[in-house]
Amino acid sequence: MNKISTYHLSNQQLVKYPIITDKATRILENNQYTFLVDRSSDKTLIKSAIEELFKVKVTKVNTCHLPRKQKRIGKYIGWKPQYKKAIVTLSEGDVINLFTEN
Repeated sequence: MNKISTYHLSNQQLVKYPIITDKATRILENNQYTFLVDRSSDKTLIKSAIEELFKVKVTKVNTCHLPRKQKRIGKYIGWKPQYKKAIVTLSEGDVINLFTEN
């Protein structure tokens, strides 16, 4: 199995989706947004992908690998997939609209 280089991934494949939890909505006040990203991506790739996708200026990127968790379905025990979380801080005045207003 060949490992795909992260430099060949598009921005949509690199940044999978925003994480919307209680903590993630609390840090929106500090102009910080949380995204689930590809596990092999680094901070510079994440920064350039967010800037290109949302047309904003990123000042800081924090990343962390979250631990594996067990999942049980009936008598079968397996593992949930691992993922990487990125917390992106935007410059003053820039906003990403995660919630559409109707």
